[in-house]
Amino acid sequence: MVPPEEVLRELASEVHELSNFPGAGGLRWTGRPGWHFTLAFYSEVDDELVPDLSERLERAAHRTAPFSLAVSGGGQFGRGRTLWAGAEGDLATLRLLADRAEAAARKAGVPMGEHRRYKAHLTVARSRDAVDVRPYVTALAQFTSRTWTVADLALVRSNLPRSGVPGEQPRYEAVARWALGAAG
Repeated sequence: MVPPEEVLRELASEVHELSNFPGAGGLRWTGRPGWHFTLAFYSEVDDELVPDLSERLERAAHRTAPFSLAVSGGGQFGRGRTLWAGAEGDLATLRLLADRAEAAARKAGVPMGEHRRYKAHLTVARSRDAVDVRPYVTALAQFTSRTWTVADLALVRSNLPRSGVPGEQPRYEAVARWALGAAG
């Protein structure tokens, strides 16, 4: 789920400030084109499973009402290897949609591995080595974007870098999109 442009601009301003902190060079900062909330990570999906997965995601979207969300706060995964911005708003509906997206994949035959409780996050930086990201997390705790209404669900393909250029980011492409709450 990609936040609207005005929210991305607000987050970009915050991330710009963070990238000027002492030691920020030890992090690889993700760019705006990659900023999104992943509801369920599917890894490799066989082409023959995509139609069934798409139908199941469409049903999940239609059963979920639009909801309010804002980018807010932040945290870390992997002892400072991933810095993320969080979310606030109707997190119960966000988690429900994430659970439905995971269930859709499982029912379509997409291997999902072990189930983990959904944690809303938008990755803003990564590092190969552990970095003390506490100052960044503290700064993000003060950040809250404007609120928007999440109105759709997208199936997104990750196109991984192939050039071998250090720091090159994956490209993300929405291959399908469904309106939330659209009774069908």
